[in-house]
Amino acid sequence: MAEPLKQMYNQHFLETFATRVKEVHHSFEEKRFVETVMNNEWEKMELKARTRRIAETLGSFLPTAFPDALAVLYKVDRECLKYLFIPDFVEVYGQAAEDWEEAVKGLKRFTPYSTSEFAIRSFILKNPKKMMLLMKEWALDEDEHVRRLASEGCRPRLPWGQSLPVFKKDPSLVLEILELLKADPSLYVRKSVANNLNDISKDHPDKVLELAKRWKSEGNGFTDWIVRRGCRTLVKQANPHALALFGYSDMIEGEPLIDGTFLQVIPDEVSIGEAATLRFGFRVIAKEPVTLRVEYAIDFVKARGKTGKKAFLLSDKTFRAGAVVEAERIHRFADLSTRRHNPGLHLIRLLVNGVEVANTSLTLMEYN
Repeated sequence: MAEPLKQMYNQHFLETFATRVKEVHHSFEEKRFVETVMNNEWEKMELKARTRRIAETLGSFLPTAFPDALAVLYKVDRECLKYLFIPDFVEVYGQAAEDWEEAVKGLKRFTPYSTSEFAIRSFILKNPKKMMLLMKEWALDEDEHVRRLASEGCRPRLPWGQSLPVFKKDPSLVLEILELLKADPSLYVRKSVANNLNDISKDHPDKVLELAKRWKSEGNGFTDWIVRRGCRTLVKQANPHALALFGYSDMIEGEPLIDGTFLQVIPDEVSIGEAATLRFGFRVIAKEPVTLRVEYAIDFVKARGKTGKKAFLLSDKTFRAGAVVEAERIHRFADLSTRRHNPGLHLIRLLVNGVEVANTSLTLMEYN
């Protein structure tokens, strides 16, 4: 089993960092710094808590004046690729000092070595318009890490990051930045733009679809890649406009694309933790090759008896005319950190381009 990420911040790591700081700031009390960080609660702390603990402790061992403390960190930042607590230090002490100029300059400086995408969000929440004006400048920066920060830092739903309700409500300022990055030559940046667009689609699907149509019509390969990835949730939700945008149709000139569909589940009763085999198939009756997104969806029974649908991708490709498809997939009903299973009747559907073409059911029972 992989070691938890929090373990990268261990005693050896902290001692190494403290030694580096001591080399450039001779009054730094390296031994006491490590002892203070690794207090009685240290072993219980997860990654984010450890990051904040180091950042807060660091502030009490560096010069009191925020610019002077930054000056020390500027001397070691290029060696600190894993030091997420350095941007976190800027978030904590830059806001406390109310030194916006120095703080954002520090976040820009540190992001190539230790990403500032989490720390910057507090500054956005405090003054969205002012921060986003600066991030528009960053979107044109020569450094791909800074350009990525302009997008990743303002994602409305960044995993592990503070939520940005202001942009969930109105993403206009975010979209202005994405316009500047829609054909960025860096894949690192394009992935961020696509993920930001996907975030926005969860609150404003119509705005994203309108933008996606416009971007797609521009015929830029980099932009097309962003659009396809940025609309992935809408495609998975079988949004008809998203499906049509990417060539997923259920008919050609009024004629169906497939027939002979079937879906079976074997066995039709399993216990939580066990697996079942799904067998499915169809025949392509279209007279030309067709692009088909084939999924199965399960209506999972929730704790209070309600159900929630989740779709699983089986295939997404172009099939030749006359193709006969028969395949199977094993589905495990084991509990996950993101999904707990409950006993009851689970409806299973076969979806082709967002349209249900067959269904069956399975009874899920308590653990044996």
